[in-house]
Amino acid sequence: MAQKNSQNQKKSVGDDPRFAQAVQNYETGLRAMQEHKFDKARASLQKVIPGPSKELADRAAVHLNTCNQHLERVTTQFQSSEEHYDYAVSLMNVGDYVGAREHLEKLTKQAPKADYVAYGLAALDCLTGHLEDSLRHLNDAIRINTALRFQARNDSDFQNLAEDPRFTELLYPDPGAELSAASNSPEDDS
Repeated sequence: MAQKNSQNQKKSVGDDPRFAQAVQNYETGLRAMQEHKFDKARASLQKVIPGPSKELADRAAVHLNTCNQHLERVTTQFQSSEEHYDYAVSLMNVGDYVGAREHLEKLTKQAPKADYVAYGLAALDCLTGHLEDSLRHLNDAIRINTALRFQARNDSDFQNLAEDPRFTELLYPDPGAELSAASNSPEDDS
């Protein structure tokens, strides 16, 4: 009798139109993912989550997370280069150095004379052990905006360079040399 009862339960779950619809949405979502149509996949998978099958909902949630990650990479649109820079810094802060570098390199092409982009690359290079590149980018950033010298003095991202004399010279230049360099080169106020 227990076996017959089990067959009745299976039959009733299979006959449940909500379950059948959830399975159909799940399959549609998987096909769309395989075709890299993540918007369509997400829409289908979201319909599975509130359905009658917890197991199917859990599987759909995993695939939905994958869709969201793909869509986030593709559709991240920034209102300004500053906003794009902030996003790159947020990636650095969570340890996604590869993603941060990709965004900073895009910014280098979009805003080649932006001091904050050179500074961001300097910090990233220092964090990833590319100390020569870090010094070069930091020098570029300070040439564009001397106030960054003071910011770098207290920035923990540069701790790998703290003992390097070139870093110290860059952040604490000889005051006489700085004054004579400023008086010898006319500044552009634009």
